[in-house]
Amino acid sequence: MSNEILWILFALVNFALITLSYKLFGKTGLFAWIALGTILANIQVTKTIDFNFFGLHLVATLGNIMYGTLFLVTDALGEKYGIKDAKKAVYIGFFSLLATVIIMKFSIWFIPSVDDFANDSIATIFNMLPRIALGSLSAYIVSQLFDVYMFQKIRSKLPGDKYLWVRNNGSTLISQLIDTSIFVPIAFIGEFPNDIILDIFITTYLIKVIVAFMDTPFIYLMKKIKPLQE
Repeated sequence: MSNEILWILFALVNFALITLSYKLFGKTGLFAWIALGTILANIQVTKTIDFNFFGLHLVATLGNIMYGTLFLVTDALGEKYGIKDAKKAVYIGFFSLLATVIIMKFSIWFIPSVDDFANDSIATIFNMLPRIALGSLSAYIVSQLFDVYMFQKIRSKLPGDKYLWVRNNGSTLISQLIDTSIFVPIAFIGEFPNDIILDIFITTYLIKVIVAFMDTPFIYLMKKIKPLQE
């Protein structure tokens, strides 16, 4: 199965799981997804994949879909529960990633057993994570808070369900450009050649744009869902 087909399936699985989490657990499920998604996105971003887009060969980081789902969650929280809960989700994600970096750094410092087989793999991922986390934390807090603000700003001008797609996509597209502009230089300069970094920048934002449009039906679905728990 090609990376392109897997990418579409992966995005749909992520959106479906977010929707299910909200149906089962209400806004608590969305807060949980923010914590989970922030951590997983920063692990996945250490893996790069080849990606063909309308005949163009591009290099992409795997974490873009998972990271894009975080904007769906904060938009859904802002739409259904207001700016206070949307900001709370942003701070939960920030703390979750910071705690992960600290905990895993301590884990790497432990001397492994002579029979250990996982330490090198863990070190490969989490020794790189602090730099990625620095870029991600900086980009995340700025772009997510801007997204929450912009979503409510657009909502004040264009209320009503028929404009939900404008609120969702408008706030996310601007916020994701801010996020990418902060994250990519911090995370990858010196790690990859400049042409690869440019590919990652273009592909990262392009994928985030596609994810933003793909998640639109799901935010409408979540708007209509009555959770089993609140």
